[in-house]
Amino acid sequence: MFVRRENFKQYIKLYPVVSILLALNIVIFILTGIPILGDQLFNLGIGFNLLISEGEYWRLISPMFLHASFMHLLFNMFSLYLFGPELERLTGKARFLTIYFLSGLVGNIVTYLIQDWNYMSVGASGAIYGILGAFGALVYYTKNLLPQLKQIILPIIVIGVVMTFLQANINVTAHIAGLVTGFIIGLIYFHPKRIAAWKKKKNKNKLKVL
Repeated sequence: MFVRRENFKQYIKLYPVVSILLALNIVIFILTGIPILGDQLFNLGIGFNLLISEGEYWRLISPMFLHASFMHLLFNMFSLYLFGPELERLTGKARFLTIYFLSGLVGNIVTYLIQDWNYMSVGASGAIYGILGAFGALVYYTKNLLPQLKQIILPIIVIGVVMTFLQANINVTAHIAGLVTGFIIGLIYFHPKRIAAWKKKKNKNKLKVL
C-alpha cells in the first residue's frame, strides 16, 4: 500500500494533488535559500503568534509551506510522498485537500490559541499528521477487514507521537491537533455509508461513460 513503484510521470499523473504540494514546498524552500529575498519570504510567512494577533492571519496557513532546514523539509516531504498517494487515491482530490489543509490549519490555530505570544513555528507537520490521523480513522472502520493496514499505521502513529515529545524544537501542539483533526475528518469520510455512496456514484459515472 505504501510502497511506491511508479515512475516520475506515473506518480504525477496518478497523484496530482500530492505532486503539486511536494513541488510547492520544495520550490518555496529553494526560494527561502536565496540571499535577502529568502529571508524576507521566510519572515513574511513564519507562524508568529504576536503578528497573528495583530491581524496577519495568513500566518495560520503560510507556515505549512515553510521549513527550517533541509532535514525538516526532507522528513515532511518524504512522509507526504509515501503516505499521501494512497489517501488521495482513496478519498479523491478534493477530500484529500480538505484533510491536508484543515489539519495543518487547525494545528496552527490551536498553536496560536495555546502557545505564548512570542511563539514562532514553521512546517507542514500538522498536515502530515492529519494524513496519518485519517488513516487511523480508516483503521478504526476496517480493523478486521484490513489487518495489514492496522499493523502498519498504528505503530507509525505511536512512534510519531512519541518522537514528537522526545525531540527538541517540535511544535507538539500542531502535531497532535493535526493528528486529531485528520482522524475526525477521516471518521466522516470513511464512514461505511459514505463509502457506499461513493461507490454508487462511481458506478453511475461509469455507466454514463459506457
